[in-house]
Amino acid sequence: MNGPKLGYKLFNKRRDGTIGPLFINRRQRIPLEIWIQAEDHPTKGYAHRPGWHVLEAPHAPHLSKKGRVWMRVFVMGYEEFTRPSSQGGQWLLASHMRVIDNLPTLEDG
Repeated sequence: MNGPKLGYKLFNKRRDGTIGPLFINRRQRIPLEIWIQAEDHPTKGYAHRPGWHVLEAPHAPHLSKKGRVWMRVFVMGYEEFTRPSSQGGQWLLASHMRVIDNLPTLEDG
């Protein structure tokens, strides 16, 4: 298993302050500072790419930032997945992720 490697992930931020995935398994609450294993949730209308989708930089121009927050994460057991720069460029699809903290002052872009 490779890692750990630093990356960035955009999460939904709920009114109660918790964070969760943007699209797949949206009701999941993601804990901070704990290694969590990716689950496989095939979802109609989405490509089947199991694993945590993490970027090497906090840049995802194809996604709205409203109600969302960038978080620094560490990943392990990842493979690199090349996407167009309009979709953030290099993705890391990881089997394990640990959310560290948010990026309150870092601008997307």
